[in-house]
Amino acid sequence: MSSFQDFESSPSKDMINTGLNNTITNLTPSLNFSSASSSSTTTSATTTTTTSSSPPSTPSRYENQKRRDWNTFGQYLRNHRPPLSLSRCSGAHVLEFLRYLDQFGKTKVHTHLCPFFGHPNPPAPCPCPLRQAWGSLDALIGRLRAAFEENGGKPEANPFGARAVRLYLREVRDSQAKARGISYEKKKRKRPPQPPSSNATSQ
Repeated sequence: MSSFQDFESSPSKDMINTGLNNTITNLTPSLNFSSASSSSTTTSATTTTTTSSSPPSTPSRYENQKRRDWNTFGQYLRNHRPPLSLSRCSGAHVLEFLRYLDQFGKTKVHTHLCPFFGHPNPPAPCPCPLRQAWGSLDALIGRLRAAFEENGGKPEANPFGARAVRLYLREVRDSQAKARGISYEKKKRKRPPQPPSSNATSQ
């Protein structure tokens, strides 16, 4: 992953629309690495030994996605008008980025005027806009927040952890829950039944 300085100065490699689309919609398999085996021949013409080095650990899907997200946000800053350096990026710019991503969304979010507002399973299509799902945006911000600090950013200056970003994600969660008629509340884990105490069994 690029360093904090490289993030600001490296040129854009791909079209920004393609990169942004891949950020949300694609989770490509982990990279595969292979190592070539090395062989050594002894003085005897009939004796050959071959040794193989163990392959390095393969980056997880999470790490691959985090790297793509980081590069994509860098492309967005470089294509910003005027271009924006990471050191000057604030929570407001992160919100601009999240709103920009909505054009690549695939989640139907019903408006208040739609007859299917609050209906979890609409019986017919409607012209309501497509948006990025709250869960996708929440996961994206989590990865970018981690990538920022892993690449030399200070936690107290992390724009992805800004209060405005947290409030925006909460607003998106609540509005989409109402519009789609679903709940994003975390389910409480059921506690396993406790075995009877020794005192109770002895009586």
